[in-house]
Amino acid sequence: MPLAWLLARVAFPGRGLLRAMITVPLVLPPVVGGVALLLAFGRRGIVGRYLDAWFGITLPFTTAGVVAAEAFVAMPFLIVAVEGALRSADRRFEDASATLGASRWVTFRRVTLPMIAPSLGAGGVLCWARALGEFGATITFAGNFPGTTQTMPLAVYLALETDPDAAVALSLVLLAVAVGVLALLRDRWLRPGAAL
Repeated sequence: MPLAWLLARVAFPGRGLLRAMITVPLVLPPVVGGVALLLAFGRRGIVGRYLDAWFGITLPFTTAGVVAAEAFVAMPFLIVAVEGALRSADRRFEDASATLGASRWVTFRRVTLPMIAPSLGAGGVLCWARALGEFGATITFAGNFPGTTQTMPLAVYLALETDPDAAVALSLVLLAVAVGVLALLRDRWLRPGAAL
């Protein structure tokens, strides 16, 4: 959200370059994204060597690595949706709120957030859906250790090689979860007067 706000509301040199860097994961093959994460956050990576030496933090092949890989691949969906909503939101309402004495935080919470809530919800669902199906960056950056870094798509892939029936069952569970969550959200969004 802060990054979307920065891109939508603050003019600064290099904004176009930052936006391009944020949207790169949308077109980058996921395995290449995993390799990029290894080069950046691996123990000998550009940032990873300092995280390991200074703080003892190692991301690759950990649960935190799974979260980082999925966030890297999926977060652009949320950022792009929220940035678009912030750009198109009518700023006169925010100005009126400030004129009436509301602080920036109150204006954001009571005026801006309700205006962009549908885009925030849609971006969140797109982000979640993309992360749910992530395979390439996750297996490259976090590996496939059952109980630690194994995700449902990775479990389906392994089961497909050894037990196709289990792979089909896992796939159906994943499909049911995705459809169930989306159906629940759809009903919530389409009810008259419903808010996110």
